[in-house]
Amino acid sequence: MTIMQKCYWLVLTLGNASSFALWQYHSDDMTFIILMMSVLYSVVGFYDIYFSKHSLNRLYPVVAYMRYGLESFRVEIQQYFIANDTEEKPFNREQRSLVYQRAKNTRDTIAFGSQQDLLSENYLSLWHSLAPKTVLEEKRRILIGGPDCLQPYSASRLNISAMSFGSLSNNAIEALNLGAKKGQFSHNTGEGGLSPYHLKHGGDIVWQIGSGLFGCRNLAGQFDEAAFKKNAHLPQVKMIEIKLSQGAKPGHGGVLPKAKITEEIARIRLIDQDKDCISPASHPECHSPKGLIQFVSRLRKLSEGKPIGFKLCIGNPAEFLSICKAMIEMNIYPDFITIDGAEGGTGAAPVEFSNRLGMTCLESVYLVHNALIGLGIRDKIRIIASGKTASAFDLLSKLAVGANTVNAARTMMLALGCIQSRHCNTNLCPTGIATQDPARSKAIDVTVKSERVKNFQVNTLAAFYELVGSMGIDDPNKLLPQMIKRRTPYGLQMSVGSLIPPLKNGQLLKDDMLDNWSTWWQQAKSDSFYVFDDVILAPHELKK
Repeated sequence: MTIMQKCYWLVLTLGNASSFALWQYHSDDMTFIILMMSVLYSVVGFYDIYFSKHSLNRLYPVVAYMRYGLESFRVEIQQYFIANDTEEKPFNREQRSLVYQRAKNTRDTIAFGSQQDLLSENYLSLWHSLAPKTVLEEKRRILIGGPDCLQPYSASRLNISAMSFGSLSNNAIEALNLGAKKGQFSHNTGEGGLSPYHLKHGGDIVWQIGSGLFGCRNLAGQFDEAAFKKNAHLPQVKMIEIKLSQGAKPGHGGVLPKAKITEEIARIRLIDQDKDCISPASHPECHSPKGLIQFVSRLRKLSEGKPIGFKLCIGNPAEFLSICKAMIEMNIYPDFITIDGAEGGTGAAPVEFSNRLGMTCLESVYLVHNALIGLGIRDKIRIIASGKTASAFDLLSKLAVGANTVNAARTMMLALGCIQSRHCNTNLCPTGIATQDPARSKAIDVTVKSERVKNFQVNTLAAFYELVGSMGIDDPNKLLPQMIKRRTPYGLQMSVGSLIPPLKNGQLLKDDMLDNWSTWWQQAKSDSFYVFDDVILAPHELKK
C-alpha cells in the first residue's frame, strides 16, 4: 500500500468522522466546507482505487490529478519559467522575440553581446567586408518564369509559405493575405485550396495543388479542368504549385483533423465532415517523373501561361534526378521548384515522419542547385527555399546555397501572434490562429495583424539587404555557398559546401567520374520515381 493509499483510508475513516463531528459541534459555513471536501475526497478516491483505468490513480488516489493538471500546461511552464533565450525548439525565445519586435515595429537590437556560443560545432557565420555596399533596388525582386511562361511573376525575396484554410482560421488567412497585399509579396494557399478568405483582400496568390486536388476536383475526387481554369484565370493567382511532398512529413499525405473540419471547409474541399481529411501520400496526377512534367505542361496551357512549379522535400537524390531526366528528355521545364526542408513545421504530423525523414533545407537546396547546374538547366528554373526562416541570416544562408527566393510559414504565424503553444492539431489554439473555433478565431483583428505580417516581412528584408551589403555585395544573386562559414568540431571554420565540390555547367552530362553524382544519375529513371537507396555515403571529410 502506497503512502497516498494510506492517507486515503485515514481520511475516509478518521477524516470524515472528525469533520462530521466538527460540523455538528460548530455548524457554520467553514465546518460545512471542510466536511464536503472530506466527503468529495473520499468519493473521488474510492473511484480511483477501484474503478480507474490509470495505474497512477489506483496507487495515488486523488493526488494523481495534480500530475495531469501540471502536465497540461508543462509547455507554458517550460517556456515562461525554465528555458533560457537560446534553448527552446523549434524557435527559441531570441528568435521569437526578434519576430515579435519586427512585427510590432519596435526595437530589435540586443545589448551586452551575443548569447550564442560562436565557437560551437556547426555554428554558421559570415565574413564581412571593409567596403560595405548598398543592395541595388532592381536586384531586390526576382522574376519567375521560364522560356515557356507567358505571364512571369516578379517575386519578393521573402514570401508566405503554404498554410491552408482549415489548418488556419479564416481571420488568420485574411490577415496573412492583407499583409501580403500591403507588403507586395506572395501568399501560398497551402494544399487546402483557394478559399474566399484568400481572395478577399487582393494579395498575390500562389495556388498550391496537393494530392487531394482541393479546389480543382470533381465529386469523385478526380482532377477537373473546368474547376482548375476557373481559379487559375483569376488575376490574383500569380503562380501555381504542384505539391509532391512537404518537409514536416515527407512520404505522408496532408492531415486535417476532423475537429477542425467545419461545414464550410467540407464544402470548399468537397470532403466528408465526420472524419479526418487525409490526402494521399502520392499525387494522383503524377505517378512518374514524366507524368509530373506532363502535368506541369498541362497546367501551364490551362492557366494561359502562368508560372507552374512543384514542391517537394528531397530524399534520395537519384529520385530528384529522375525528375530532371524527364525534363531533359521531354524538353519541358517547370518555372520554379520549391524545396521544403525537413525542419519545416505543420499542424499535424506523425512524430517519426517529422523527426526522421528528409533532408534539411540548406543541404537539399545546395543539392538541387548543383544538380540543375550540372545538367545545364539552372537558368531555366527558379528555386524557392522553405524551412525555418526567422532572421535575415536565415534568409541569406538559403539564398547563398542556391535559392532565388524564400518562403516562411511559422514565423508569419508568430507575426500574427502565435506563442508556440504547439496546440495546432487540437483546434484549441490559444491565439485563434490554428483553429476553426469561431470564438477563438474572432480574437484576431485582421487589420492590426495584417500590418504586423507586413512589418515582419519588410523589416526582415531590410535587415537582409543590410547584411548582404555588409559583405561588400550589391546583388543577392552574387551570394555563394562558400560565403557561409561553418564551425568544425576542431574549432576551425570551413565554407559550407567545401566538402562537396560544386558541379560545373553541364558537367553531369559529360563526366562519369563524379562519385555519388554519377551513380545517382545512372540510377535515375524518367518513367519511375522510385530508386532503391543502396549508395554508401562515405564521410567527405575523411576523403579530404
